[in-house]
Amino acid sequence: MENIADVYVTDYIPTIYTTPCTMRYTQNGKTMEKGIFAERNGVLIIVYNKTQNVLSLVRQFRPSVYLSCIPVEDRKGKIDTVKYPAGLGITLEFCAGLEDKNAPTEQIAREEILEECGYDVPLTRLEKIGTFKNLTETTGARSTFFYCEVTDEMRVTKGGGVDDEIIEVIEMPVEEVLNYARNGYVNSPVNFMYGLYWFLCNKYKPRNQQL
Repeated sequence: MENIADVYVTDYIPTIYTTPCTMRYTQNGKTMEKGIFAERNGVLIIVYNKTQNVLSLVRQFRPSVYLSCIPVEDRKGKIDTVKYPAGLGITLEFCAGLEDKNAPTEQIAREEILEECGYDVPLTRLEKIGTFKNLTETTGARSTFFYCEVTDEMRVTKGGGVDDEIIEVIEMPVEEVLNYARNGYVNSPVNFMYGLYWFLCNKYKPRNQQL
């Protein structure tokens, strides 16, 4: 997971997942120009294992997070991975993925849970929370959030992703997730924090309060 080497920053290389462009327009008589990084829409799933009282999370290396920790003056040539270790770019997140196939959103969410976390979840166990914009200055893609409860019996693989994905599944007790989220610096996306607080407000009951 943290064995990162031969790191270089290059000019952008186009992929099927992202499309950089510039939009020019006139607003209230003023000419505007904005850079846009068009991304595909995605899904995010809060997976709660009620047998173990844990949230099923994923730990992975995010190049964008890693790069943000490196000063501009140190991004030229080969990156010093001793000075800037891979751990700077490793995040803790909920299971998530892109809508990169012609299938209903719920089906994509189900497949992501199986691929990343190893649980075989029937579509009927998926609860849709809502669809939100990943709104920044450069992207306006949307993410559809789901919630599902699983048991140990529903786990059919160890998870960890498919193809070239390098993902570590973390089954973390809810109280430990809360302690992590209380830190002054959280190496997780904003949607992680939203998903966690949604779970706490709408689903979670500490064991001493459960009937």
